[in-house]
Amino acid sequence: MKGRPELYTSYAQDMAFLNTRPKRAWSLGLVVLALLVPFLITDDLLQLLATGFVAAIGAIGLNIVTGYAGQVSLGHAFFLAIGAYTGAALSGSETGRVIGFGITSLPIWLLASGLVAAFFGVLVAPVAVRLRGLYLAIVTLGLVFLGEHVFREWTSLTGGPGVGRPAAIPELFGVRLDRDNAVFTAAQQLYLVMFVLLVIFGVLARNLVRSRVGRAFAAVRDRDLAASVIGVDLTKYKVLAFAVSSFYAGVAGALLFVINGFFDPGSFSLLLSVQYIAMVLIGGAGTISGAIMGALFITLLPRITRELPAVLPFISGDATGAVTVFQVEAVLYGVLIIVFLIVEPRGLFGIWVRVRNYWRTWPFSY
Repeated sequence: MKGRPELYTSYAQDMAFLNTRPKRAWSLGLVVLALLVPFLITDDLLQLLATGFVAAIGAIGLNIVTGYAGQVSLGHAFFLAIGAYTGAALSGSETGRVIGFGITSLPIWLLASGLVAAFFGVLVAPVAVRLRGLYLAIVTLGLVFLGEHVFREWTSLTGGPGVGRPAAIPELFGVRLDRDNAVFTAAQQLYLVMFVLLVIFGVLARNLVRSRVGRAFAAVRDRDLAASVIGVDLTKYKVLAFAVSSFYAGVAGALLFVINGFFDPGSFSLLLSVQYIAMVLIGGAGTISGAIMGALFITLLPRITRELPAVLPFISGDATGAVTVFQVEAVLYGVLIIVFLIVEPRGLFGIWVRVRNYWRTWPFSY
């Protein structure tokens, strides 16, 4: 209502996707800024941001199963690998040294990658019905090591350790997105496509968690026994949470290496799962915006640590020194997770909420 922007007179107004004028203004401003960025910064930074957008899709998927449904999963790297190899195999050359089917259309191999990963998620989900907490985490952790062994030995698909294979070929409406054209560079095209995909999957996830399904996820997370008593089908919603999360992981895995064009079985180690857990916890578990913030933060962090050797001479920029930037990055993931869990459990999203609330009530303190 005019003069009372937060006074709602219907449930539809209260439940609207962007239910306040500031939210609509901020969202529009961010979209406009994101669309202008490709013409303002260099291609290497665009590639970094595009990687961050893809990582955000995967982080949203992990947040759905862990942050919203409360099912601890350390096996996200496994589902990312399933998506990556599905997309690469479908779009790969039929006459190459590794398996390929020559289907280069991005919508086809992207959807297939998500569906295949979701299928494996559904296969794992029945275990989640019987286990919880640490036991579930250990089982999903086993998937990472199982996947590493399978992908290392299945050389006709993966190319083998240290050799690898080309990533999925991004072609949309007959245009190769990984090649420069008369209008855009390859980095600009990939940035814009990844941004659009992030918006689509972010909106879908936000609508999912606001629905009846999302409320069931929250009930299972908060107390599964109580959820069962009030009629929530635990098996159905745990399976659904793993399926949706795995679908998002498969999509992210298929896109993740499109930018650099190459990957090998060593790309899907336990460290990758830890990185995605860090994205969720640092960004804010149980929030879509937090998953995006955390993904961008973790993706941009290596760019910052790569500058440390110039400031701290005892840190080596390659793998030969006593203390390397790669070791510093691994330590930072753990330190940041601990600090955010203790100081700000709601992550970067919680910090944003506190800053927003402060300025909303300023200059009053109540």
